[in-house]
Amino acid sequence: MGRLEGKVIAVTGPRKADDLSRMLQKFGGEAVLRPAQGTVFLDDSLIEGQLRALIDNPAEWLILTTGVGTEALLQTAEKLDLAESFHGALQSMKLGARGYKTVNVLRKLGLTPEVRDDDGTTRGLLRALESYDLQGSRIALQLYGDPAPRLTGALAERGALCEELLPYRHIPPEGDVVERLIDEIITGKVDAVTLTSTVQVRYVMGCAAQLGKLDSVREAFASRVLAVAVGKVTAEAVYEEGVERVLFPEEERMGSMVVAMSKFFGGGSDESEPDGI
Repeated sequence: MGRLEGKVIAVTGPRKADDLSRMLQKFGGEAVLRPAQGTVFLDDSLIEGQLRALIDNPAEWLILTTGVGTEALLQTAEKLDLAESFHGALQSMKLGARGYKTVNVLRKLGLTPEVRDDDGTTRGLLRALESYDLQGSRIALQLYGDPAPRLTGALAERGALCEELLPYRHIPPEGDVVERLIDEIITGKVDAVTLTSTVQVRYVMGCAAQLGKLDSVREAFASRVLAVAVGKVTAEAVYEEGVERVLFPEEERMGSMVVAMSKFFGGGSDESEPDGI
């Protein structure tokens, strides 16, 4: 018998939702699809102006938070015939990087970041920046279509002036599926909610706040319903939204997430506290 037997688990990620559902069913769980992330698209009209401004007036720092977002900046520069100019701007700025994928993108350009995280998280990146005086520094911050309030807030507290680069935009999912999920969380109709990106986390919690149900959702996650993240970065976003109980695997893979859930509900405890991120 699977160790998710009798558990109803909400799947919020639109990508590979069927694959994740099959994994959950294999372990005995019942998967319900509640997509909390809509279409993702590259906003060329926005990033073109930001790129040109950054090339004309480079910041003291450029902090890159995702490999995909960094690639998007480079591809857009190439498309606009600005690749050489952008590469020159990159060489003139101190670079900060979060995640090995971001570092690998820079390595292909022959660039090494001034600072990088030690664990793939925003918290690790902030630790790496602790020894630098950022007072009055202008920092261009590449995000991935999703605000990073903890990162921008921490930099602002140190006196930095942040400019956000958002190469991707997300269109919210259609219909009332997220509102339905929120009610299911509050009433305990689901036993767990899987989250595979920070965008899903922000959208679910943001929607709960708009409906005046944020405290109820946080209370449910603290007791009856388990928040399950695919990895450290997503777990960090859950924690930032005021949810202190979150399960995530060390290896950022859907299969590892399902195994961690099965161990948790099966009596073992693979629960990882956010402070360990």
